[in-house]
Amino acid sequence: MGRVPIASRRAAVAFVAVTALLASGCTDGPDRPRPTPPPATPSSAAPTPAESPAADPSAQAAALAGTLADEDLVGQVLMPYAYGSSATKVSAASAAGNRALAGVDTPAEMVAKYRLGGMILVGFSADDPTSGNQATTNVDNPKQVRDLTDGLRAAAAKLPAGRVPLLIGTDQEYGVVTRVTDGVTLLPSPLAAGAAGQPALTEAAWRAAGAELAAMGINLDFAPVADVLATRSAVIGSRSFGADPAVASPQVAGAVRGLQAQGVGAAVKHFPGHGLSAEDSHTELPVIKQSRAVLERTAFPPFRAGIDAGAMAVMSAHLDVRSVDPGTPATFSRKLLTDVLRGQLGFQGVVITDGMNMAPAKKWSPGEAAVRALNAGNDLILMPPNVKQASDGLRSALKDGSLPRARLVEAATRVLAMKFRLAGHPAPALSTLNGPAHRKAATDLAAAAVTVLRGRCGGAVTGPVSVTSSGGRERTRTLLTEALTAAGVKVVPSGGTVVHLVGYGDGAKDLRAGAAVTVAMDTPYVLSGAKSPTLLATYSSTRASMTGLAAVLAGKARPAGRSPVPVSGLPATTCRT
Repeated sequence: MGRVPIASRRAAVAFVAVTALLASGCTDGPDRPRPTPPPATPSSAAPTPAESPAADPSAQAAALAGTLADEDLVGQVLMPYAYGSSATKVSAASAAGNRALAGVDTPAEMVAKYRLGGMILVGFSADDPTSGNQATTNVDNPKQVRDLTDGLRAAAAKLPAGRVPLLIGTDQEYGVVTRVTDGVTLLPSPLAAGAAGQPALTEAAWRAAGAELAAMGINLDFAPVADVLATRSAVIGSRSFGADPAVASPQVAGAVRGLQAQGVGAAVKHFPGHGLSAEDSHTELPVIKQSRAVLERTAFPPFRAGIDAGAMAVMSAHLDVRSVDPGTPATFSRKLLTDVLRGQLGFQGVVITDGMNMAPAKKWSPGEAAVRALNAGNDLILMPPNVKQASDGLRSALKDGSLPRARLVEAATRVLAMKFRLAGHPAPALSTLNGPAHRKAATDLAAAAVTVLRGRCGGAVTGPVSVTSSGGRERTRTLLTEALTAAGVKVVPSGGTVVHLVGYGDGAKDLRAGAAVTVAMDTPYVLSGAKSPTLLATYSSTRASMTGLAAVLAGKARPAGRSPVPVSGLPATTCRT
């Protein structure tokens, strides 16, 4: 059985005892109304630990849960998305989207009507493998995001559970899945961090990321990805820290510590390990065929590391894990979520579903899927495809007994406990975003990731340089051109020493014959077919990554990274330690 920290075991005992009392005390049936305290105002939301004599978050959560009516308990376990970039003022198209999703016009009305415990902010970019379940985008820039989150919290503060802040989450993984990109410090991808192999740098970078998310009013990040990249999965790819659990595990732990030091909950994902399959759970149910022994040895360690680092949440995955519960997606598997995740790995925090608008979860109606997910052991239902149907389904299941009240109380109490843990962290000012210290943290990590897989270990490129790339990467070429110029390398429009860039989704057809240097800015597998005498990998295309690459090309830095995934016919590095 996995090691469980003593503090976690004590909290779990107290949590189980209090929630059992709450559930067993409801002798008048699941519909019995509960007394509701006066609604909180925005200015009084969330007492700090210093203000509360009973500062244990689990006890505070259980006490608050004991005052909530059924509709409030149901609301606490729902975390939908909404249309619109403002909480209260939306376009006609966004209003129509919200009416179809939840029967309301605005995001604030959705929070109020369904007594929501949280909301996810959504968006996508051109290279985003998760764009299939992102129906809209409501993130643009930090000021807009902060105004949106302030408006959502003002609506939530008027609810009976308004003593604690609304959970507002997003997928800020960095790399190809990064929801907010404008005006923030962009970290290199997780695969780049795995290549750098320095968890302290990872923790520092993710601490900067946490501060910036908190400044925008986001208190839950659906990150880091703890999936070991055991297959050439395009949907996971550079979102993973690598193929070796011994490399990935300390990186996951560092990211968790960095985020949560700034008051942003970390949700490690996708349990029990999406990297074991190359299939995409957005469109189909991937089958995990590996044995239980392989899961224990390969998939579980990074999740265990995240849990031991104090991760507040774990996201379950839509995966058919044949060695544990064949035919049942992990999201709906009690064996995986209750027996393995909680029983074996000792996780006591919030279990969150992956998007319930993804194909494997849409096998059932939104209401039935929500009930099945809660009964399996999830505590928070993410992105139901219809909010009203999910809410109605949960309430109906309470009435007919197919959802035990004890399970709903337990789930809602866990969600509230996480909120109490997050409540005491003040949000930094927006002026801290993309500041010098944050940029340095990102640059240090990106520079340590640059890897040479063929060619000399360091040394400047000769002659003037021209930068080429596969299609659609003009912005990245510009970033590298600027960084090379700043490093003292002459860049010409054509000719000279050709440095060719390839990135997400590129294959053999995107390589350039005759390029002196080929650089992989995502997973480095494509380099196995490149003929260039020098092959480099940055695993990411951010400004920080291009700055680190330029320093290597200028001969001012040694490429100290090691490829965290195997590339056919190439070593992890040609540099000797």
